[in-house]
Amino acid sequence: MSKLTEAKRDKISTTQFAFPKQRKEPLEDAAHVRNAIARFDQVTGVTQAEKDAAWKRIKTAAKKFGVEVKED
Repeated sequence: MSKLTEAKRDKISTTQFAFPKQRKEPLEDAAHVRNAIARFDQVTGVTQAEKDAAWKRIKTAAKKFGVEVKED
């Protein structure tokens, strides 16, 4: 996975995060999408509605980058 420096992370549009309000889980490439899927259940401090919206954003990004998503 590509390493994001703090400066690069700050330049990413808020809309490119699974949790844009908190700027958690960037979705800028396939590796980050896979990481967001793997860590989805570890995210704290968000509401169920935010999790539902984030999952939709993750699925959309996965489709864009050709990442297979299995909902367990």
